[in-house]
Amino acid sequence: MTTPPPVSALADAPQRLRSVTTGSLSRRMILIAAAWIGLLLFGGGFALDSVLKNAVTRNFDDQLQYVLRSLIASAEIGPDGEVVFARDAAADPRFLEPYSGLYWQVSAPGMPVTDAFPSRSLWDRRLAFGTIHDDRDVHFYDSKQFSDEKLRIVERDARLPKSKVHWRFQVAQSRSGLDAQITVLRRTLVRSFALLGLGLIVLAWLQTFYGLWPLRRVREEIARMRAGLSNRVDTAMPIEVAPMVEELNALIEHNERQAEEARRHAGNLAHALKTPLTVIMNAATAQADDLADTVIREARTMRRQVDHHLARARAVGRRGSAHSRADVWPSLESVERAVARLYRHVRIDVAGPRDLQVHVERQDLDEMLGNLIENAAKYGGGSVFVTVAAQAGFVELMIEDDGMGIPEEDRIRIFDRGVRLDSGKPGTGLGMAIVRDVAEIYGGTVSLEESDDLGGLLVRLRLPAAN
Repeated sequence: MTTPPPVSALADAPQRLRSVTTGSLSRRMILIAAAWIGLLLFGGGFALDSVLKNAVTRNFDDQLQYVLRSLIASAEIGPDGEVVFARDAAADPRFLEPYSGLYWQVSAPGMPVTDAFPSRSLWDRRLAFGTIHDDRDVHFYDSKQFSDEKLRIVERDARLPKSKVHWRFQVAQSRSGLDAQITVLRRTLVRSFALLGLGLIVLAWLQTFYGLWPLRRVREEIARMRAGLSNRVDTAMPIEVAPMVEELNALIEHNERQAEEARRHAGNLAHALKTPLTVIMNAATAQADDLADTVIREARTMRRQVDHHLARARAVGRRGSAHSRADVWPSLESVERAVARLYRHVRIDVAGPRDLQVHVERQDLDEMLGNLIENAAKYGGGSVFVTVAAQAGFVELMIEDDGMGIPEEDRIRIFDRGVRLDSGKPGTGLGMAIVRDVAEIYGGTVSLEESDDLGGLLVRLRLPAAN
């Protein structure tokens, strides 16, 4: 006994024809999630970087401003007109160390920069100052006047006691410490957000993988069905996938039903042809005198059977389309014109709404109406009345004639193949059988009653409505 192949192998088995795809759904979902995560993290990181950078810079500026206020508060004019400090406001050792990175300078409008009063830390350098703007309020800015050192400068103009001019007080500090803090901050932000983004993308991948897992289960179940290991998708599925699985099972059931009908029709046709072929074989073997008549008679019987099963097979094949629909009124008009040319003495009247549609292929509707209206014209007394009405999801067509009608005990038998109650008129005895079979294939019904208005036969044909 051979062991069936694994499902994974079954899924990869068919190499003959591949479906045209539009890419991986998982990859598409992960890429969209990654792009959105990256955009949000970039925007959030940029905003957070700006906030933290401003906070660090503001703290740095507050320290410079504190030193500036201390200098202004303790400054006064000396005996020789120079600026001196009443108390030790500039006691920070960095002001005494040359090129320490922390400087102050006091200057006046019109004073050469070389005559300004600097801290010792400036040594032989001086801070640039101008008169373009008025710094009565505290003013912060960055400066690149020293090629080897970037400065953060705070300055303000103030009038000292016993002075007629506004002196400009400047405090400058190297930006190296501030820039180092910002660099560390940004490095921490980038690493943190990169780790967060990677974690979110991995989470999106896990979510996509787990979320699409039921679709992989459906694929495996279909592979099992193709291998003959099962005939339905019986695995429990999430509520989002369950409707698709139900439709898939319904489609499989529909195909099985069609296959079974095809097998049954083939068997019925073979059985129906077996007897006539046996009669012809026996007659030919016995070299009967009426062989020609026997062949003609049995061939006519076989043709009736073939016509019946072909009509039923066509209806079964077309029934698979859920979009099949036909307008009732144009079909009635077409059949009416055809029957009127065959039976010129018959008057055919049609009444009812003109906008009704049925879930039936137009060719099958024409065939059913053609059989019923032609029978009414053939066996009636000259008047045929067709009424169309809509009733609870169905379209009902009533075909009445003024003929002799059909006895109630024969109304069931008339639907059998080959049964003819009036053998004096031409026909195959298959018309009513075809109408019943085709109507049932589409979910409709056909019944025979007595016409109250015309006194003859009333055929009531009910078909599923499409509108």
